[in-house]
Amino acid sequence: MSEEILINMTPQETRVAVLENGILQELYIERTRKRGLVGNVYKGRVSRILPGMQAAFVDVGLERTAFLHASDIAVEGDSRDETPQINALLHEGQDILVQVIKDPLGTKGARLTTQLSIPSRLLVFMPGISHIGVSQRIEKEEERNRLKEMVQSMKESTDENNGYIVRTVAEGAGEKELSDDMRYLQRLWKALQEKIPDMKPGTVIYEDLPLAVRVLRDMVGVDVEKVRIDSREMYRKATEFAGQFLPELAKCIEHYPGGRPIFDLYSVEDEIQKALERKVELKSGGHLVFDQTEAMTTIDVNTGAFVGHRNLEETIFKTNLEAAQAISRQLQLRNLGGIIIIDFIDMQEEEHKRQVMRALEKSLDNDRSKSHICEVSSLGLVEMTRKRTRESLEHVLCQSCPTCQGRGSVKTAETVCYEIFREILREARQFDTQTLMVLASQEVVDLLLDEESDSVAELEEFIGKTIKFQVESLYAQEQFDVVLM
Repeated sequence: MSEEILINMTPQETRVAVLENGILQELYIERTRKRGLVGNVYKGRVSRILPGMQAAFVDVGLERTAFLHASDIAVEGDSRDETPQINALLHEGQDILVQVIKDPLGTKGARLTTQLSIPSRLLVFMPGISHIGVSQRIEKEEERNRLKEMVQSMKESTDENNGYIVRTVAEGAGEKELSDDMRYLQRLWKALQEKIPDMKPGTVIYEDLPLAVRVLRDMVGVDVEKVRIDSREMYRKATEFAGQFLPELAKCIEHYPGGRPIFDLYSVEDEIQKALERKVELKSGGHLVFDQTEAMTTIDVNTGAFVGHRNLEETIFKTNLEAAQAISRQLQLRNLGGIIIIDFIDMQEEEHKRQVMRALEKSLDNDRSKSHICEVSSLGLVEMTRKRTRESLEHVLCQSCPTCQGRGSVKTAETVCYEIFREILREARQFDTQTLMVLASQEVVDLLLDEESDSVAELEEFIGKTIKFQVESLYAQEQFDVVLM
């Protein structure tokens, strides 16, 4: 499977598009404001011991000191029945490596552990622990044993004394994929160990990789043809990372300096808009209708205007075959997980039913999220599940519509702000004017003048033009115009 990856960077968010044969298959979005501290490893210093609470406060360089309980402190040797007293484990002024397991909340500082774990795509690395575990969600005992024995064998061949947990996504993985992940983690841990002695207490040693680099890490073993990044700074970071940990990917990475936005160049923006709509048109004239609810996602297949050359059964069969492939792509693009019910158009011939099911199974083979398809129910519905790994595209970009009490959705004011920024960049490049006027709803203008005011100032400096704002009371939240003055 040959893939191309496009990475679009702005100070507010990172968007990564995965294309196959020029067609968008997956989309990842990470917003700077939503990134937490969980998973970050710090070199901390114990600032205070609390014997009565069996805990300590640790200075890790954050606004508030973080909290470390005795039960979260790794102790060498066998597992213990009782947690040793905190005074026996730590003393004030001691330097210690800790990892955040809970973000700061309100007046409370972050919660810490000394039991470090560093994830990759298929494995979680646990330095100093010789244990090998397998995710409980991998239920088949035969598969659990296969994975455990494979990791144990590779671990023994490298003569290292660290532990691993095999993640759920590793089910069905081969030796090469696991070996690639293990080598990456070993290189990363070695690089971190070399950094630690020179680091001052209160500094971050390791933080979960930014989305752009995390995607590169997770693409190890996949035939990536090209990675194009529109940020020179992120291009530099990505090539450094790949050179150190993923040399096989380094040659694929290139900087995109073009004036036209990279997502426009590949029609990704249009595909994102389509992926937020309920209705998906099929080339044959049929269409799909997606309805996402709390409990499940339903997909309805309709023939629409498609009329076959022979008879109705042939028309239905061809529409269902096309729908099976389109559904697979939309599940990945929209990142739909949990229970999914597909209502294919009723077919009379058993062979047609079998072929449609096979087409659906085959098109899901390349999906990075694990899925399971059940047989057709007595009502003629196809029931399936797909592993939920992150928020769906609709939940990331949209919010419940206050007008319709949640029956539909509109893009958030934040999403519209970022669309406005992109439109300003387009118009600034196209037209020779000194001032641009943004017409938008009250909510969007308020956000632009308040929380996003720094971003607006940066954008004005970047394009060398003045940006003004005007509230249009009749505009819905998604509506805006950028006009020349």
